[in-house]
Amino acid sequence: MNYIAPTASAANLHKHLARYNRQRMSLDQPSDWHAALEEEHDMRLLEGALIEQIRKTVSPLLGEVPEDPDAFMEWFEALRDYGPGQGDPLFPWLGEQASDDEMRWFLSQEVAGEAGFDDLVALTQIRLPAQVKLELARNYWDEMGRGNLRGMHGPMLARVAEAFDIRPAIDDIVWESHALANLMLGLAANRRYAYQSIGALGVIEMTAPTRVCHVDAGLRRLGVEPQVRQYFSIHAALDIRHSEAWNQEAIRPLVSENPELARPIAEGALMRLTAGAECFKRYRRELGLCLPESAEAEN
Repeated sequence: MNYIAPTASAANLHKHLARYNRQRMSLDQPSDWHAALEEEHDMRLLEGALIEQIRKTVSPLLGEVPEDPDAFMEWFEALRDYGPGQGDPLFPWLGEQASDDEMRWFLSQEVAGEAGFDDLVALTQIRLPAQVKLELARNYWDEMGRGNLRGMHGPMLARVAEAFDIRPAIDDIVWESHALANLMLGLAANRRYAYQSIGALGVIEMTAPTRVCHVDAGLRRLGVEPQVRQYFSIHAALDIRHSEAWNQEAIRPLVSENPELARPIAEGALMRLTAGAECFKRYRRELGLCLPESAEAEN
């Protein structure tokens, strides 16, 4: 399922937005704020248009989303097995066959597409109900290494990039990877998409463990030291606990309090999975893999 046709214009739009987002989230000093606001106006219009296009793409998948909390959680948790991109053969291949150069290329795309889970959580939690805010705070504290610099997840990923000498330039990254990062920041940074962001972040926690297990296995096979692949090895177990807590302490309470929130939460999850599935397909093409897609990956 293509949420934006893979054309040069789509690539240019997402690269343009990626450049803006890099600037947008960087520390800076006061300058010509009039010009900055004019640019922000144009870029946020572009961001909104791209997000709305993805919403239209996943809309047909939302017809049977239940509003009953128990039924909704069953539907949501089934995305782990049957959501877009799940069971993609790319990851067993990375674990079992990828060469050092192929793994480095994959990691360069992933590093570039990483929008910073900690920052996304921090942006999303603004003005949420107390119970939900507390769960996101616990998640954020884990991302921060519980106050230990060596345990912070962002620097862990940076160590992977350093070990593989990865310095991703925007023009070297496939547009689908930029689209994924642009989507996640767009959801978290705009309060109108706060519930979609809850769903998108929750489905990351729920679906990541299987993928990172394969990546960790591939890195181990290639002789990468444990401290370098720590980012992947730790998420293989930690994200399972994070997902259970996120589902029970954030998503379920929101739907229990207001059943109408089931749809935007589901929508955000499907948007994130669809964007991820597009990345996996592009990665396979770029790596020259002729792998049969699983039934799950074809949905």
